[in-house]
Amino acid sequence: MLGAFDTEGLPTPAELDAIVRRDIVELSALQHGDGGFGWWARKGVSYPYPSIQAMHALVVAREAGFTVPEQTVQSGRQYLREIERRIPGDYSNEAADMLIAYALHVRALDGDADAAAARSLWDRRGPSLELDALAWIWPVVDDPRVEARIEQVFNNRVVETAQTAAFVNGYGEGDYLVLASDRRTDGIVLDALIDMAPDSDLIPKVVAGLLADRVEGRWSNAQENSFILLALQRYFDAFEAVDPDFVARVWLGDAYIAAHQFTGRSTVRASTLVPTAELIAAAGAEPAPTALILQNEGAGRLYYRLGLRYAPLSHSLEPLDRGFVVQRSYEAVHDPADVWLDTDGAVHVAAGAEVRVTLTMVNDSRRTNMVLVDPLPAGLEPLNPALAVTGELPPGPDEDGPDSFWWRTWYQHQNLRDDRAEAFAFSLRAGTHEYSYVARATTPGTFVVPPARAEEIYAPEVFGRSASDTVVIEDRQSVS
Repeated sequence: MLGAFDTEGLPTPAELDAIVRRDIVELSALQHGDGGFGWWARKGVSYPYPSIQAMHALVVAREAGFTVPEQTVQSGRQYLREIERRIPGDYSNEAADMLIAYALHVRALDGDADAAAARSLWDRRGPSLELDALAWIWPVVDDPRVEARIEQVFNNRVVETAQTAAFVNGYGEGDYLVLASDRRTDGIVLDALIDMAPDSDLIPKVVAGLLADRVEGRWSNAQENSFILLALQRYFDAFEAVDPDFVARVWLGDAYIAAHQFTGRSTVRASTLVPTAELIAAAGAEPAPTALILQNEGAGRLYYRLGLRYAPLSHSLEPLDRGFVVQRSYEAVHDPADVWLDTDGAVHVAAGAEVRVTLTMVNDSRRTNMVLVDPLPAGLEPLNPALAVTGELPPGPDEDGPDSFWWRTWYQHQNLRDDRAEAFAFSLRAGTHEYSYVARATTPGTFVVPPARAEEIYAPEVFGRSASDTVVIEDRQSVS
């Protein structure tokens, strides 16, 4: 795969092979007498997860044509066969099941498939198994009825957007025992889908989600990188083995819209815009609406995206959830009497008062490269705490809470502009998140405030908005 894309700065194939051979020698030397491996060095006791993963690496290397010491393989194989009694009693059921399933998976790769043990695990736990455990036993069970049930579990538990798909696991406090993460689960499930359900529509969407989840070209840790790259290699071999050499064409009914020649592997994208008026005319065609047709003529796989950009006719908009739930509220900073609601729901603010604007955002699965934008009414001016002239502001809800443990805030960057506030995150975990800022009421008048909006920057069809609001800024004499 690396050779196909001719990536700059890589070692030569011979150098990479030498690295693998060296690693096999070093890894084999770390094996304990019982066939297992420890976490850090060849001392102490063996632990299930590093033991299974070390054997996984050695089996994959051997299948790729490298020489692995036979004694190392034999000892490790025996450890995996006895995995259930190797798991400490204080491990959770979820962690133990995952380890059993992982061992069965590696044994199958090693030519030692145990379908009976895989079916027994399914019979004991069924759909309650974590998703990576299900993905590992799926190719091993050798039972069409169970295989169909497992595929159904994945289809039921996937979280989809227009472009991506992802899965969520939950080992609770036992995460560290199996080094679990949701992105790693996506890679493991992707590998199983390619093997067991190669026609699944989820496959390209899981790939798109994983590629969008990278930061500086990689994922969060070695576990995620390893399993995701193994799955992407499988995807490449199954769907990208042929070098692209095709012409992509688009028609709107009988109208020829666009064409582009793709030759060789590259990151080139071609795009075209169709005016909305033409779409509306085509949609009203008789006797039936006109179809949009895409054609791929030649060798290779065509990826495409269809998006619709539009502007609402009304200034008064209701909330909308297309991947985010967004709510907005206003409250006084100093005197509670500075901000109040009237019977029509309009927000009234005393001129000169400071107002805290709080945005609450909910997403049911992780989001990537997202932005939260809150337009300001023309009568409010944001107070930027980064400027010395602003002075000290009272802390907001986003500065003390569960989101602040790792990042201090859920967002990595914010902009406070004259007309809007913006917060950006390259990876946002599922959950409820708050963002707040302080503004001063500077100009009396009645103002329509567009909705606050959250969206994925590179997939804007995944978005959500609050309702639009009316803000009335009143002179303090009229307020009194």
